[in-house]
Amino acid sequence: MTLHDHILKYARPCVAPNNKPCSTISLSDRDAAASAFGISKREVEIAALEAGVTPQRYLRNIGSLEIAGQKKLLRAKVLLVGAGGLGGTIAHLLARMGLGALVIADGDFFNETNLNRQAFSSEENIGLSKVQVARLEILKINAATEVEVFEGFVTDRELASLIQGCHVAIDALDNMPSRFSLEKVCKEARVPLVHGAVAGFSGQVTVIYPEDVGFRAFYGDAQTIPEKGIEVELGNLAGIVSAVASVQVQEAVKIITGLGRPLRNRLLFLDSLSGSAEIISLK
Repeated sequence: MTLHDHILKYARPCVAPNNKPCSTISLSDRDAAASAFGISKREVEIAALEAGVTPQRYLRNIGSLEIAGQKKLLRAKVLLVGAGGLGGTIAHLLARMGLGALVIADGDFFNETNLNRQAFSSEENIGLSKVQVARLEILKINAATEVEVFEGFVTDRELASLIQGCHVAIDALDNMPSRFSLEKVCKEARVPLVHGAVAGFSGQVTVIYPEDVGFRAFYGDAQTIPEKGIEVELGNLAGIVSAVASVQVQEAVKIITGLGRPLRNRLLFLDSLSGSAEIISLK
């Protein structure tokens, strides 16, 4: 029996949220197929979608992404630099969306000041590596998402290696020199970059393609700006961190699936204190 036939044999009729009939495969059937055919759970989910069978866990995605979009997500690989406030939430949400492969780079360890906002931090894992905790937590959320971690603060050479095969890179960093380094590597590798930053009650998101001006359009020259921004004084609040991370995830999903209009050459600025949002043209 082929994998295709196996999936069709165990597929179950279902009524989708829009009341249309569909076929689904459960987590247990996915895992059984992966074991029987000696392949990854990610490969089983891709094969199921190709057979017109939706893994049950993605039923609430299909109305917006459709099967074609979900397949693109499962086939995609993303580089996430930073596993703290923004990065933890981004990794969490990408796994729930059904991203196929995620590379996470960060050299930091959890401490008590992270507990106010970082998705994977807890009192029990203080002192543990952020990327190692992220890897274990993502496995609990979605065992089909394949995670590679780099435990350390990356140089340009290491970034150039980690970005190979990636469709999108995501900036979840907290300092300007590292951001400009990541942008440089993304441009050289011809990979779109999703940027996000937060400070106090406010945050911002934009998408930088290799041909774009990028950070220079709103940060200025890399040699003259300070290493840290105003967040040093204002801090980072959980609500705006989660909001910005969520928008970054949606931007990455749009780039991967080809749906919608990414925030390219546009900066989304959120001010939760005044309850306002505006789009600033970067052209």
